[in-house]
Amino acid sequence: MHHPQLPLSARAARIAAVGAIAALSLAACSPAVDVTAAKDAANPACAPMMVALPDAIGDSKLRKTNSQATAAWGDPSLVILRCGVNVPGPTTDRCVTVNGIDWVIKEGDPVWTLTTYGREPATEVLMDPDKISSATVLADLAAAVSKVPSSRNCVGQEDLQNLPKSQ
Repeated sequence: MHHPQLPLSARAARIAAVGAIAALSLAACSPAVDVTAAKDAANPACAPMMVALPDAIGDSKLRKTNSQATAAWGDPSLVILRCGVNVPGPTTDRCVTVNGIDWVIKEGDPVWTLTTYGREPATEVLMDPDKISSATVLADLAAAVSKVPSSRNCVGQEDLQNLPKSQ
């Protein structure tokens, strides 16, 4: 049986289509990560951040999740992100600023919870610092998280010393 020779662009398109179908069928084999959506996951302000999330954090690749406004990196998951969590109020918990993003850190054992401060909706990141560096995680997420506008900033001890005296 003779097959006419396709022009190069048509052959390339057919190869790309076969490759895409193969990739889809392979992706269907890896189960989505089960992540419970946050209470305010449907908040439209989450969307710009979600589409800007990095394809990888460190060496951990982005994976599919089964809930709105959630993300996971690594297999097994090393980093879990949820947009739409409760916005933290004033706190004495440690707050760090990485690339212009303020994060409240609660050090658990083994999982740390890092929550954006001064952004609504708030974003929560769960990670184990023994398996991936918190500095890497926060630096790699900064550009995406900055898509949620900031309205407040962390205040440190040095900031408190300059407050006016009460009358």
